[in-house]
Amino acid sequence: MPSPSQAPRAETQRAETQRAETQRAETQRAEIHWSAGDRDRRALALRRDWSGLRGLDELWPELDRLYGDSPALEAPHARQPETLSYRQLHQAIRTAAAGFASLGVGPGDVVALFSENGPRWLVADQGLMAAGAADAVRGSAAPPEELRYILADSGAVALVVETPALLERLALAADQVGSLRFVLLLEGEPQPGCGGLPPTVPCLAWQELLDRGGQAPPPQAPAADDQRLATILYTSGTTGQPKGVPLSHANLLHQLRHLGVAVAPAAGDRVVSVLPIWHSYERTAEYFLLSCGCRQTYTTLKQLRPDLQRVRPQYLISVPRLWEALLGGFEDAMATMPANRRRLLALALANSRAHFRARRTALDLTLSHEPLPRRLVAALEAVLRWPLHRLAEALLWPQVRQQLLGGRLRTAISGGGALAIHVDGFFEAIGLELLVGYGLTETSPVLTCRRPWCNRRGSAGQPLPGTAIRIVDPESGAVLGLGERGLVMARGPQVMAGYFHKPAATARVLAADGWFDTGDLGHLLADGSLVLTGRAKDTIVLSSGENIEPGPLEEALAECPLLEQVMVVGQDRKQLGALVVPKTEILLAWAAGQPGAQAAARSDDPAVLRALKGELNRRLAARSGSRPDERLAGVALVEPFTIDNGLLTQTLKQRRDRITARDGAAIEAIYRGG
Repeated sequence: MPSPSQAPRAETQRAETQRAETQRAETQRAEIHWSAGDRDRRALALRRDWSGLRGLDELWPELDRLYGDSPALEAPHARQPETLSYRQLHQAIRTAAAGFASLGVGPGDVVALFSENGPRWLVADQGLMAAGAADAVRGSAAPPEELRYILADSGAVALVVETPALLERLALAADQVGSLRFVLLLEGEPQPGCGGLPPTVPCLAWQELLDRGGQAPPPQAPAADDQRLATILYTSGTTGQPKGVPLSHANLLHQLRHLGVAVAPAAGDRVVSVLPIWHSYERTAEYFLLSCGCRQTYTTLKQLRPDLQRVRPQYLISVPRLWEALLGGFEDAMATMPANRRRLLALALANSRAHFRARRTALDLTLSHEPLPRRLVAALEAVLRWPLHRLAEALLWPQVRQQLLGGRLRTAISGGGALAIHVDGFFEAIGLELLVGYGLTETSPVLTCRRPWCNRRGSAGQPLPGTAIRIVDPESGAVLGLGERGLVMARGPQVMAGYFHKPAATARVLAADGWFDTGDLGHLLADGSLVLTGRAKDTIVLSSGENIEPGPLEEALAECPLLEQVMVVGQDRKQLGALVVPKTEILLAWAAGQPGAQAAARSDDPAVLRALKGELNRRLAARSGSRPDERLAGVALVEPFTIDNGLLTQTLKQRRDRITARDGAAIEAIYRGG
């Protein structure tokens, strides 16, 4: 139940609900055009006004002026550990821009940038933008054929790679090498003949670029046009080839100006960065946090836990998989505790979860409107559970937050996939404000996010200012009513103008009036909160944030003579799984012939399923360009997909959402068994 100090928050929430209801159409259509409400405006008023920027490259002189010698970036685990102040960062960007310009890079050019996190990535990224160019980005761990495709598709005039080893691994063909003006190594020194480069294509070390830039005049300032191309990010395509997503400076600046509705970092706040910097979510968050004067530490998954204790960040931005892992670590630690302490923690956690669940019900912050009698009952329950929760908050939860996250974390943000409700509830119970955002690479990426004053667990939050969301019928395109499940459409300044050199792919997702088909299913609440319920398009997003296109994997698996049909699953899971329609007799005969096998009377015998999983994973591993995350955690045998049962279209395409709904229990069994 809200205390007197919380009553204004409840009143504000009611006012926000009423305001949102006036913004949507009076016909109760599931369409909302979000202009900042009172709380949004007050939150943004506390942030610095960046409305005067016409390019991201204009940000760094201002940050130099504001924060000077304050630390901006540190990379303690780099091959050459380094720390840069805001002044040093600005100077490095200016020098890199001059170096790039001296090598012939200028407005309209695209340069490929293949590397993982580090200060040099950011300096190269912003140095290229300051020279008027754009970058086409991807991580160094991507398959070489994917990187070669991006290099060619983007029309890159030069190549920046993390190491000489990556350049060798790329094994560029003569025609691709011949189109490059130069190659730049962020780490290491070039060797004669490295990567098969001819003498006509210079290969430079990082220091050589800076030396050239130090001796060259600064490049001419880019045109003050925020519609100019800033970057090209690549996302999975239906053919297995990535699609280029060109984002303008205006797209990215919208995020810089409006993410402050959710978080309010102070200058000097510590941030730990673990996600790939080339991922749109991490990249936009980094620009925003640096614009607030934060101090960012690059870490790795291996070093994350010790760095959380060493850095003790105030902010952490990650994907659901990290929060799942932290919860798993807590549960593993509990399992090793003495029985009495384990029971105490379990009791306290159950009570705190129930307290917050009742409190949200009392405040009408659930995913459906709560009638007054239920809210009153919930308020009473919250009051009754408050003393034990308060005791746990005083004695237990600070220690848990300290051990998990360093003890100073004020706000955590999860994006890149849906967050499981039990994970969400755990962090709420131990006193951590966990906000969730939603978006796509094509939307720069954030479309919606939960606010501290409207943190509906299980929702994706309300739209960012200037963003419109509507829900339409997937078949007819008609706008549905509030609460009705349909296809999520979005429009706003952060939405791309179209895929790079792919007009047909653009036409499939982007209407002439600017509405973008997200491929996600969901519904809108009356206050503008978006609730996601699944994906209509095929791309699977694992809880790690990795995007996986199931089509090519299913094609490889369909070649297996043991299968009639197969559908890969795994949305918001740690790993992929597969729903399999087997050729039963062939499968049983095959399983009986496996080493150490015993005769099985049923195709769903656990030993048969384990053998089948192994066979399918061997086929996936044998694919050209196979990635480690393209493996199955398990398989489940299901009934056929047919036109008659509604699981195939007239053109025999799988209706993935309907199959997922029918075989939900089988999918759960995969992950229980995995």
